[in-house]
Amino acid sequence: MGQADLKRYQMYIGGEFVDATDQSYIETINPYTGETWALIPQGNETDVDQAFSAARKCYESPEWRSLTPTKRGKLLRKLAVTIEQNAEYLAKIETQDNGKLFKEMYTQLKSIPAWFEYFAGLADKVEGTVIPLDRQSVLNYTLREPLGVVACITPWNSPLLLATWKLAPAIAAGNTVVLKPSEYTSASTLEFAKIFDEVGFPKGTLNVVTGYGHTVGDLLSKHPLANKVAFTGGGETGRKVAMNAVSHFAKVSLELGGKSPNIVFADADLVAAESGVIAGIFAASGQTCVAGSRLFVERSIADEFIHKLVNRAKEIKLGDPTLPDTQMGPAATAAQLRKIEEYVDIARSEGARVRVGGERPTDPELSKGLFYKPTILTDVHNSMRICQEEVFGPVLSVIPFDSEEEVIKMANDTQYGLGAGIWTNNLKRAHRMARSIESGIVWVNTYRATAFNSPFGGYKSSGIGRESGLEAIYDFMQTKSVWIELSDEISDPFSIRT
Repeated sequence: MGQADLKRYQMYIGGEFVDATDQSYIETINPYTGETWALIPQGNETDVDQAFSAARKCYESPEWRSLTPTKRGKLLRKLAVTIEQNAEYLAKIETQDNGKLFKEMYTQLKSIPAWFEYFAGLADKVEGTVIPLDRQSVLNYTLREPLGVVACITPWNSPLLLATWKLAPAIAAGNTVVLKPSEYTSASTLEFAKIFDEVGFPKGTLNVVTGYGHTVGDLLSKHPLANKVAFTGGGETGRKVAMNAVSHFAKVSLELGGKSPNIVFADADLVAAESGVIAGIFAASGQTCVAGSRLFVERSIADEFIHKLVNRAKEIKLGDPTLPDTQMGPAATAAQLRKIEEYVDIARSEGARVRVGGERPTDPELSKGLFYKPTILTDVHNSMRICQEEVFGPVLSVIPFDSEEEVIKMANDTQYGLGAGIWTNNLKRAHRMARSIESGIVWVNTYRATAFNSPFGGYKSSGIGRESGLEAIYDFMQTKSVWIELSDEISDPFSIRT
């Protein structure tokens, strides 16, 4: 298929769909077929400047300033309804773009309206406070105000869900937004922009600029009009984003990587635990920041449990992600597939034993796609690179343990702290473990669960700030303290008032 036959997208700036100023494009590839199916505008500095100018112009406009929190909430609810009506179409675009299962992406798209509805409801419920000062003649109160223009940068694994986690609270709080999706999966975000355009927000509320992370993403994070940068992605890039943002004193929130421990005790419901472990690492082909990539199993049940997992992994059906019986799709990008292969090779060289997988499938039907077999490694120890560095693929490392103290130490012995799973029927142990694990999210007898009203974020190198829940909207606001003297007293000009 020649470029003339491909779907050609446009960026969304100032309420208009526009081409990149230099007419350059990025080919976007279907990871299942290996074929190019669309062209994404390759933005540059001019496009980024235009997007921020449009966002700032909107933020300062009478139209935006007159849009009360209640009215913003109504528009967000209207957006939620429109997304629900288009959920199936958007899910198909995401599957075509990143190779994840349609049923997974459709579930995500069906859940996205709940985030917009939740923050629509919060929009007019954010309140200031009156401070009870000792000086009765002074009224002191606080206002919670928007930051201004927010830059949002999202990854390729769940483009619209992770964009929603930023957009919903940002707009509810009264900010305007410049959004950059991953260069690998920009199509669904640009389709979303078409839906957003129909809802009736002032022009410039949302602006979508596409292009490479090292150019457009870098420009977003260091742009002087960005009052906050909200980023989801890898740790190395996150560190650069934070440094760029700090250079002009912008706020920053980072949702970064993980090396999440999934801990199975002998007293657990082992059937449920087996299913949870499989979901934690092989769902979404392991391409999720909360992937339970380190499995700790109590030694007394380790051999039997590993045997069951290996047999289960052998049965996982790889194939066309649009088909309902497919259980695992391809890696999203060729670079990601190479990374998975390299990490498994490193693990082998360090002494790990491949119990299942460890290679690309040989099935001719899968040869054009970016597939990697579900992989389970044993004979690993927690200091190996496979246990310390994020792979972002369907690779599970298994380590036996003997005591709570031992497994807590190993679980926390990582730079990351995003998610953790605990499988036990001992209620006291569950609470002890939940308190002891250094992680922003702890799941007990479940895994990979999220909700619009529950905070999501990590400890340590897994990030800064929280998405979803009440805390998220405050992350997109700033607090102003107002002091009003009510008396006629003239104070000493050379003495501070307390």
